[in-house]
Amino acid sequence: MKQVLAGKVAAFLIAGMTLGAAASALAGDDPTFITFHGGGYDVNDNETAGQFNMEYRSGWDEYYVKPFVGVMATTEAAAYLYGGFMLDIYFGPRIVFTPNVAVGLYYDGDGKELGSVIEFRSGVELAYRFDDRTRLGVAFHHISNASLSDNNPGTETLTLTLSLPLTNLFAD
Repeated sequence: MKQVLAGKVAAFLIAGMTLGAAASALAGDDPTFITFHGGGYDVNDNETAGQFNMEYRSGWDEYYVKPFVGVMATTEAAAYLYGGFMLDIYFGPRIVFTPNVAVGLYYDGDGKELGSVIEFRSGVELAYRFDDRTRLGVAFHHISNASLSDNNPGTETLTLTLSLPLTNLFAD
């Protein structure tokens, strides 16, 4: 199972480099972002909870792949600290599609038991980019332990996102 996960990550990075090269002219020098998520956790179940994330998305990239770190909390006291890689793919100057993968540490609190402290997250975001590079979008993610344990129910999240360039937050 670990080989399957490694193969998926490798395919994601190769596809990302190919697509990223085609869209890099539109990216310019994108800044570092602070991103906020708000929405639903475990949206595929009748026990949906509220979810809030905050992410630091680095402006540094290597072959168009960018690192990010984040923290998630739910209204049922679950928490997830994660880090990973993302790729911005531009469709014209305004629409940004961002596939991403991460791994992190999960605490279920009073929320859904995901079967492991180590959980993987994969997903996509579709956002509108404003003139000042602020982005407003929607994100969908799947979180699971990739069968590290016998219990692997997984969960899906659906959130609205707001990405604020750090340069805008600390401008004179």
